Amino acid sequence: MYAIVETGGKQYQVEEGRYVDVELLEGEKDSKVVFDKVVMLVNGKKSKVGQPYVKNASAEGTIMSNGKSKKIIVFKQRPKKGYRRKFGHRQEFSRVMINKIRTTAAKSKSAEAAETTEA
Repeated sequence: MYAIVETGGKQYQVEEGRYVDVELLEGEKDSKVVFDKVVMLVNGKKSKVGQPYVKNASAEGTIMSNGKSKKIIVFKQRPKKGYRRKFGHRQEFSRVMINKIRTTAAKSKSAEAAETTEA
């Protein structure tokens, strides 16, 4: 089973037990993160496509580390004008281990408490 989630303006394919490098997330190492913008769920031959997101679906993970990717060189030049600029850029990322893909959203504690008091 895998899911396609959206975070940081990009879409990533995630599977349970695998890690994925996403745009830098707020949070320290070993903190939990939930991706609730699930665009698509695929389970064998069954699949659900959201419009724009699949309702009650989420992917839960743990931040393994934060880091920077390889440096890229940006070079600008105007021909015949003597204009040259060179600088580098390293994009920050978070490496997230996907622990669980949920097809139904986990109930919050307040929702469970309200449900038990009604019954």
